[in-house]
Amino acid sequence: MAASNKLLFIINKFSGGGYSPELEGRIIDECIRLNKECSIEFTQSRGHAIELARSAAVEKKFDVVFAVGGDGTVNEVAQGLLGSSVAMGILPKGSGNGLGRHLGISTDFKKALQLIGSQKTFQMDTLSVNGRLSVNVSGIGFDGHIAGLFGKNGKRGLIGYTKLVLKEFFSYKEFAAEVTIDGQVQARQAFIIALANSSQFGNNARVAPHASVCDEWMDVSFIKKVPLLQAVGFGQKMFTGNLNKSAFVEIVKAKKIDLQFREPMAYHIDGEPFEPTDQFCVEVRPATLKMLLPPESSTV
Repeated sequence: MAASNKLLFIINKFSGGGYSPELEGRIIDECIRLNKECSIEFTQSRGHAIELARSAAVEKKFDVVFAVGGDGTVNEVAQGLLGSSVAMGILPKGSGNGLGRHLGISTDFKKALQLIGSQKTFQMDTLSVNGRLSVNVSGIGFDGHIAGLFGKNGKRGLIGYTKLVLKEFFSYKEFAAEVTIDGQVQARQAFIIALANSSQFGNNARVAPHASVCDEWMDVSFIKKVPLLQAVGFGQKMFTGNLNKSAFVEIVKAKKIDLQFREPMAYHIDGEPFEPTDQFCVEVRPATLKMLLPPESSTV
């Protein structure tokens, strides 16, 4: 890869990790140190990052566009760059930072800045969920329900998320689904159906421990409702990368999956909730996003 000298940073000041002017200064100082041309834009509303990134991709004024924010900001920047020759970088500042963690990008902002000097890129797979882009993990069922409630009270972060899960867990029921995986029809019962491009939701909660973002497959995790007495063990498996060993989880690989439900289901795409629906078509789009990696990262 030729040297990337023109960089655009799209910053979401309202991501879960918070913002201070010091953040902007650190970016500028690192670009000066590396002799890079630095431009910074702040998002003004939902969807604005898509416009900024798309403009950068079409006009080709930049070599790399960085998403500085959480998973929602990452998704928007990816939408703008999808299929282009402009590389995408991630400087995590959200509450989960799922894709960034999967790619080995530090959640310590000072360490994450090392990505600015990297020349290591690869072509990343993405998912299409009912025509919408997913770069990390999308979910149907309980996690979609939680995504619709999360942050409405202004409290984000892992602690707030955990409290919300505990509050809603008992009243939410398993559901039936008719599932067609690469042409084969199956009946399933689940509490969560996770559609994973990368390995984790965020905060190292690995819902698909062996998922790869460049193998041209998605990992579909069918998760049953876990009895309360076994919740601790289930959580340990999730956070240690052993969820595939749980009796409550089945993970299958697919290139395309269609799902039909008896009633509209809550769902999220990369943590962002959408209006419930009873039908889903999810497909892998191989090698559609050029992604920047830390020099030492080998996890893709």
